[in-house]
Amino acid sequence: MSKKDIQAYIEENGYLLFDGGMGTYYSEKTRRTGEGCEMANLHAPQLITAIHREYLEAGARAIKTNTFAVNGPAFQGDTAAADRVIRAGWRLAEAAAAPSGAFVFADIGPVNGLSPAETAAEYERLAQVFLDLGAEHFLFETNAAAQGLPEAARYIREKAPDAFIIVSFAVLAEGYSRDGFFGEDLLRTVWASGAVDAVGLNCVSGVRQMADLLDQMDTEGLQLSVMPNAGYPVVVRNRTFYESDPAYFGQGIRQIFDRGVRILGGCCGTTPAFIRRAKEALAAGPAVQAARRARPKVVQEDAASPFWEKLTSGKRVMAVEMDPPENADIRGYEDGVRILRAAGADIITIADCPVARARMDSSLMAVHLRREMNMEALPHMTCRDRNLNATKALLLGLSVEGIRNVLLVTGDPVPTAERDEVKSVYQFNSRRMAAFVSGLGQKGQLAPFHIFGALNVNARNFSTQLRIAEEKLENGMCGFLTQPVLSPEGMENLKRAREVLKCRLLGGIMPVVSERNAAFMDSEINGICVSKSIQDRYHGLDRAQAEDLAVSLSTEIAKEMAPYTDGFYVITPFSRWALTGRVVRSIRTAVGD
Repeated sequence: MSKKDIQAYIEENGYLLFDGGMGTYYSEKTRRTGEGCEMANLHAPQLITAIHREYLEAGARAIKTNTFAVNGPAFQGDTAAADRVIRAGWRLAEAAAAPSGAFVFADIGPVNGLSPAETAAEYERLAQVFLDLGAEHFLFETNAAAQGLPEAARYIREKAPDAFIIVSFAVLAEGYSRDGFFGEDLLRTVWASGAVDAVGLNCVSGVRQMADLLDQMDTEGLQLSVMPNAGYPVVVRNRTFYESDPAYFGQGIRQIFDRGVRILGGCCGTTPAFIRRAKEALAAGPAVQAARRARPKVVQEDAASPFWEKLTSGKRVMAVEMDPPENADIRGYEDGVRILRAAGADIITIADCPVARARMDSSLMAVHLRREMNMEALPHMTCRDRNLNATKALLLGLSVEGIRNVLLVTGDPVPTAERDEVKSVYQFNSRRMAAFVSGLGQKGQLAPFHIFGALNVNARNFSTQLRIAEEKLENGMCGFLTQPVLSPEGMENLKRAREVLKCRLLGGIMPVVSERNAAFMDSEINGICVSKSIQDRYHGLDRAQAEDLAVSLSTEIAKEMAPYTDGFYVITPFSRWALTGRVVRSIRTAVGD
């Protein structure tokens, strides 16, 4: 049966109804948790066949092979074992569907842990296994990103031009996947490949949430597939239950159908009873045009950012970094802000728990400086220790408080000795985080931010740093604050960055306060390189002499980097606000605006 058969079926019957959640139904029947049902293709084939038949008897006219979690990485590289499970799963589904003439779709779940090229290659390998078995229809489901999927679809299209290919994504009720991609963008990206017949949503959300998601998205011109969960799960004694009503699910499927969706089914928790109710609701009459409830976009007066206005006007800006306080006493910190503002700082940048040690929250500190001291601040936000929801919640608060500039970094890892007690959360890197933050502004969920990143001009392979920086710009960043330039190599890399990167650059300056400090930074701080000539200049100096040298040396560096930057990024050493104030004032005098 070719894709023409499926299109003809949809045109004749009005829709195509898939089966439900094989994995959760298998667990319900066997009371086995934490065990993938795919291996049952080999050790319990009669049960898998019986489940397929139950869904078909309930009204499904398309079933998925029991192969969702079968791929090389999931089988720890044992592709031969994975292929045996695939072959068994195909035979069982094909035999179950034959009496009714139902369509069989090769079910391929997400491939994780590989590079983009490796991911595409694994999808193609899996597709070829199914093609060799005679598969004509494919469902790539529950994806959080589009990586490798357009390539896989094109591969299938070349091998089997009449194949019917569906690509489906798991999108949270907020409109984005767990990898930080917005659902509408994912659908459009895959559809633009020209190799798929339908795109859609499955898993994560129930029928009401998926209907709302459709209302939020521009799906004009897309053939859609939607397969919701039975609802939100409940965990009791380590077992997962879906307590939603099948009749409610059926009504929800009908509402999704009335929104123009013609390929429907169920995901986690949807038993044959859910599919039967969906079939009944869909058979109730012709489609009724449903009213779409679009999510309102943010209507918010944009807060002024003197720092951004100065930067974009061509004047030279001065950003000064202050590590946030270690405790709740911020009187000394506020004194430092006053010193730096008087010296000529345009904005205070605030690190996010530097070296992965708990300090006052950088975003809350930024809000405090703006609200209580009328000082603009640029909080650093790390990918460490926040998932997508926590990141969005924080950004919403910053948006309301008028913070318009953020610096996104991946974040320092937790020190080795603490990892048994403190776990880090790295849901994405700074490139993905930039795309997510930028997307929230573009979708009208908050006021847009000016997103900055970090650029390590001291990296040994600076070409790689430039490539990553270009990717960051593509994902929504507008400029970079560089690591401190304290070596000829760092200065040359800064010049090269100016030639290559089309963005704003703030050159990093960190006052060196002693010979020992110079040696420590060069040897133990990642991303900083202090030349031997600079280290030697501090030999034998007392504190006062070393601070005088720090001011003059920082000014020399600023004058050299001035033609290649849009401003300076001065990092305060050891909370020496007075010293940093001297540095800022000296640079202002020597270089000006």
